[in-house]
Amino acid sequence: MPNPHSKVPANHEGPYYVDTDCIDCHGCREIAPRHFGFDEETGLSYVMRQPETEEERSVVNEAMEHCPTESIGKEEGEG
Repeated sequence: MPNPHSKVPANHEGPYYVDTDCIDCHGCREIAPRHFGFDEETGLSYVMRQPETEEERSVVNEAMEHCPTESIGKEEGEG
């Protein structure tokens, strides 16, 4: 389960985030390359752009569902 108290610092502000349990499997960046990036300092993926449309949210949610460490989360009640 993603931990909102362990967010990767590079996450763009908004409801979606990646936490520090990320193993940088590249999956999120393959599924949603417009929304996830790689932080060279930490070696972890992060949300570089929050989704704005329903289609974008769908793609980011797909990445969240495929995350092997469940490191992608969404703050409750947001977006």
